[in-house]
Amino acid sequence: MDFSAGVEDEVFRDEVRRWLAEHLGEEWLDGREDFGVRRRWERELGLGGWVGIGWDRAYGSFGNRGATLTQQVVWAEEYAAARAPERVGHIGEQLLAPTLIAYGDDAQRKRFLPPVARGEELWCQGYSEPGAGSDLAAVRTAAVRDGGTYRISGQKIWTSLAREADWCFVLARTDPGERRHRGLSFLLVPMDQPGRIEVRPIRQLTGTSEFNEVFFDGAVARATHVVGGPGAGWRVAMGLLALERGVSTLTQQVAFADELRGVAREAVRTGAVDDPVLRDRLVRQWAELRVMRWNALRTLGPAAGDAGAPSVAKLLWSGWHQRMGELAMQVRGAGAACGPEPWTADSAYELDTAQRQFLFSRADTVYGGSDEIQRTIIAGRVLGLGGGRER
Repeated sequence: MDFSAGVEDEVFRDEVRRWLAEHLGEEWLDGREDFGVRRRWERELGLGGWVGIGWDRAYGSFGNRGATLTQQVVWAEEYAAARAPERVGHIGEQLLAPTLIAYGDDAQRKRFLPPVARGEELWCQGYSEPGAGSDLAAVRTAAVRDGGTYRISGQKIWTSLAREADWCFVLARTDPGERRHRGLSFLLVPMDQPGRIEVRPIRQLTGTSEFNEVFFDGAVARATHVVGGPGAGWRVAMGLLALERGVSTLTQQVAFADELRGVAREAVRTGAVDDPVLRDRLVRQWAELRVMRWNALRTLGPAAGDAGAPSVAKLLWSGWHQRMGELAMQVRGAGAACGPEPWTADSAYELDTAQRQFLFSRADTVYGGSDEIQRTIIAGRVLGLGGGRER
């Protein structure tokens, strides 16, 4: 597939840049770390018709553009280049919505897609559990049918946005007589259920708490909100995970390129660039980032059905970003281990951007499917070595 920009794509790029220049004012840029500001920005994007731009027009509430694949790439890269606020609606827009379009029924699409397109309802993902992280088929969260509803009991972990989300899509076992991949269902669960859903933040190496534990104690989900029907959870869940490595990875790579430029500037400032070994590492990071871009574009084209493509993409970026964090610390030398000056008891654990990125990147090869799991999937589904098959 040809991903070079055509005339229409360049016209679209100009439209994107004009809209961002007109709307991305100080209110949004200065408050990019404030969740309330980011949530209001999500609604601003919805009003501008920039949420779900690649959906079929029939599923958008308004302003849905029906953008081509190359235009989606243009939007993702221009948005990242403008340093716009980090999206808080991406789980609903990029994961839940395409899943409903592929596996949901008309009633589910009509109920849930318009609020996502307007930037009004936020979602989180209820997959991993303490005993079922990379081995997702081992989930023990149970959902028992009770008339027109399901009652859900169990625990999920590493749930991003759980404190702020309005809804959660939950993979739960609805048939206790089945094992592993069978008997699972994909349920849409409202988060505003006091006494039935408890969210506990998880403090990380960075001192922040982007992830959470979620406890379900008889939480209720409508039987009409089971996507794909009872027992189809594994098929739906795997379909969703394949979507996780789509156009959004190109946005991620724009941010990575910005990180790399910052490290290169720091290397010049400190004189670390004079070290030929370090200079070689900088060049290698640049070359590998180009490879990631072309691989991402490849998987959006004819290779979109490649069973191992999502795993290859995850292996590429997770290792790259960890090495980027290590290189950033190496460039700064011993000072990378120090906090801000002057030191006080209150500032003992204050981190700058590079330090925070380094510490957070230690999890890159674990979350979203560990490197070991990704290699097992590639071995089984691509190389036919007997790994990565459903058991």
